[in-house]
Amino acid sequence: MSNVFANLKGDKVIWAVAALLAIFSFLPVYSASSNLAYLHGDGSTTGFLIMHFFHLLLGFCLLFAVHKIPYHYFRGISILLLPIVIILLIFTIAQGTTIDGAYASRCIRIPVLNVSFQSSTLASVVLMVYVARYLSKITEKKVTFKETIIPLWAPVFAVLVLILPANFSTTAIIFVMTLILMFLGGYPIKYLSAIVGVGIVMLGIFVLTAKAFPGLLPNRVDTWSSRIETFFDGEEADEQYQVEKAKIAIAQGGITGTGIGKSVQRNFLPQSSSDFIYAIIVEEMGLIGAFGVMLAYLLLLFRIVIVATKASSIFGKLVVMGVGLPIVFQALINMGVAVELFPVTGQTLPLVSSGGTSIWMTCIALGIILSVSARREEIKEFENESLNGEEENPLDILSEAI
Repeated sequence: MSNVFANLKGDKVIWAVAALLAIFSFLPVYSASSNLAYLHGDGSTTGFLIMHFFHLLLGFCLLFAVHKIPYHYFRGISILLLPIVIILLIFTIAQGTTIDGAYASRCIRIPVLNVSFQSSTLASVVLMVYVARYLSKITEKKVTFKETIIPLWAPVFAVLVLILPANFSTTAIIFVMTLILMFLGGYPIKYLSAIVGVGIVMLGIFVLTAKAFPGLLPNRVDTWSSRIETFFDGEEADEQYQVEKAKIAIAQGGITGTGIGKSVQRNFLPQSSSDFIYAIIVEEMGLIGAFGVMLAYLLLLFRIVIVATKASSIFGKLVVMGVGLPIVFQALINMGVAVELFPVTGQTLPLVSSGGTSIWMTCIALGIILSVSARREEIKEFENESLNGEEENPLDILSEAI
């Protein structure tokens, strides 16, 4: 066992938070999946738990493998993967999958393994690494907007345009996270403001075109409109039904909750094991469980910022923030939807909700962060060896301990 822990490099707090969230996830997934077991199976949740276990197992294998790769290799990997990701997105959108008459091409089904893979989630991670790579190259340079159109904005908008028709919430998150990363990377604010304006205009054109010519482009504009109108007007709809049941679950939870496995609203929430799993957590574990999960993600955010601050290169700092912030941002959105702070988005709770793609991509992102952290540890060890017994400044020791 000691050999296993010795091979875990990087920030130990991030390892601990990821492991605790993964272990904890079995409780709400077990409880929430009981409804699905009765509706679509023989009533046994064993199959759902086994599937969730293998999703997590593969996820942590990916995390371990990625964190062993020196993080500067991700510069080249992002360049190689970006065209592949764009091809996958084109293939995904070309499938033309519909559910109840609505466009729903989000996933690619892998024939041999018989599992679905959401290409937009992979695209998000690859794009963030690519943007961090480009920003690290121009940090010391003064660039014009024209110079960045082809190498920076063309790939960003290509990915966003291909994801938008099927998944507006993911598109919005990627766009916002990209803008934040560029701001942190020192990209001129006046250019960012112009891009926000261009993005809003392009979205408006897309929505108007979809409304005027419904059969011209595959899209889910009607679904977006319904969710936004329901959120602001409180009209009766499927999305409002889910939110109301989630709010009932949270209200029934109280301070200590109804107890593990004793949720009532799981029988009424269609997405109780994924999109609305936070409501089930609050119902069964009360405010104690609610704040516990929230604090875990805030602790993860704190450690991500620490790792970024201590990174030895500009690329290391930017890539940690680029792949780390979306994890916490997505978690906060998922919690916000459950308490009706945001419209229904379909975003899962990272490492807790069931679903393979979300777990795998979160683990890959954490692996990149831990790779940067591991490099910092190697540099620190080398510096300690080079001191050869020289006394260290107590303030230096204190700063490294934070």
